Amino acid sequence: MLKKYFFAGMVIVLLSVVTVAFYTFSAISPGGVQEARQNYAYQQTLRDSSRIIPLEEKVHYAKRFFAGDNRPISKEPVKVKGIYMSGSAVYSSTLFPYLIDLVDTTELNALVVDMKDDSGILAFDFDIPLAREIKARTHGTGQAFEEKMRVLYTKNIYPIARIVVFKDPVLAERKQELAIKRKDGGLWRDRKGLAWVDPHCETVWKYAVDVAKEAAKVGFREIQFDYVRFPTDGDVKNAVYPFAGGQKKEDVIQEFLRYARTELQPYNVFLAADVFGLTTLTLDDMGMGQKFEKVISQVDYICPMVYPSHYGPGNYGFNNPNGHPYEVVRQALFDGLKKINESGHTGVLLRPWLQDFDLGSPAYGREEVRAQIRAAYDSGLEEWMLWNAGNRYTKEALLE
Repeated sequence: MLKKYFFAGMVIVLLSVVTVAFYTFSAISPGGVQEARQNYAYQQTLRDSSRIIPLEEKVHYAKRFFAGDNRPISKEPVKVKGIYMSGSAVYSSTLFPYLIDLVDTTELNALVVDMKDDSGILAFDFDIPLAREIKARTHGTGQAFEEKMRVLYTKNIYPIARIVVFKDPVLAERKQELAIKRKDGGLWRDRKGLAWVDPHCETVWKYAVDVAKEAAKVGFREIQFDYVRFPTDGDVKNAVYPFAGGQKKEDVIQEFLRYARTELQPYNVFLAADVFGLTTLTLDDMGMGQKFEKVISQVDYICPMVYPSHYGPGNYGFNNPNGHPYEVVRQALFDGLKKINESGHTGVLLRPWLQDFDLGSPAYGREEVRAQIRAAYDSGLEEWMLWNAGNRYTKEALLE
C-alpha cells in the first residue's frame, strides 16, 4: 500500500514539474513556445563548434603541432563574441583558466590575445631578427605558448592576435633611429613618458607584420592591429618624424595596412584594425591618421572602441555619455555603418569593442554591459568584443 501511494505521489510531482516548465517556457517571449524554441536553436548554432574552428583545421593543427608553422589552411569567418586576454594572463595560473572557463560556459566564443602589447613586450621569444637584436622582452616561451594555443583549439575558441604597432617603447628605446624625436633631437615621449616609433618607417612596419606572421604560424586565425595611429597625448606639437616624406597621416596609416594585407595574404588570416570610437562620428583623421574611410579600405574588420566613457559632454546630446551606454553605442555604430555604406567598401565588417570597466560615473555592471551588447544587435550587428585591461569581466552580463 505504501509503495502504491509513493508512486502516485511521484507521478503528481512529475506532472506538476512538467506543467510549471511548460508555462514557464511558454512565457519566455511573446511568441510563446515556438519563438523560444527558435531562439534556443539560434543560440545553439552560435555555439556550434564546427562554425568556430572547422574539423579540417583542427586536424591540420594537431598534425603540425610544434612543427613551426601552424598557419590556417583556409579563412573561415566567425561571428565573434570575444574578450581581451593580456600577454601576462596567458601564463597566469589563475587568469588563464578563469578566462578559458568564462568563454567555455557563456555565449563567448573568441579570445583576443596580446602578441605584442603597448609596452612593446612580446608574447614569447619570436624567431624575428629585429626582436633578437633589441633583446625584446617576452612574457614566456614559445613552447609554453603553443601549449596554451592547444587549449584554445581543444575548447573551440576562436583565436585573434592583438598586435600593438606604433606604441612600442622597447623598440623606440633600443633602436632610437626608428623613434619619434623632439625638436631638440631627444626622444619624444607621450604623457606617460613612453617613447613611440615613427609610423612612416617601413622597418617598423616590417617588425609588426613579422610578429603577425609568427602569430599565424602558432595558429591564430585573425590579426588585429591596435595603436595603428600617430600619438595623441603629450606635446605632439614638439614631435618630429625622421622618416616623414610629406604624406598625410591618414595616408601613412592606410599604406601600412595595405602593406600588411599584401604580406599576410599567404598566411590565410583575417585582418582587423582597432580605431577610436569617435572615428565613426568625425569627418577627418582627428590628427592621428585614423580616417575611418581609409582604414576600411584595407581590412576585413574595423573595430571602433565605442566606450561610452570615452565620449565627452555634448557627444550625441548627452552631458554624461557614460551614463547612456545603449544610446551612445547604438548611435556610434549607426554612424560607422553609414560610413561603410557610403564609402562603397561594403565587404568590411564592423565589430565594436564594448566597455566592461569603470571610468567615471556610473560604475559598469550587468545592466550597462548588456545594454551595449543589445545596442550592437539593435544596430544590425552580430559581433562584439569586451575590453577590460585587467582581464576581469562581468559574467552576469553574458548569456549562459
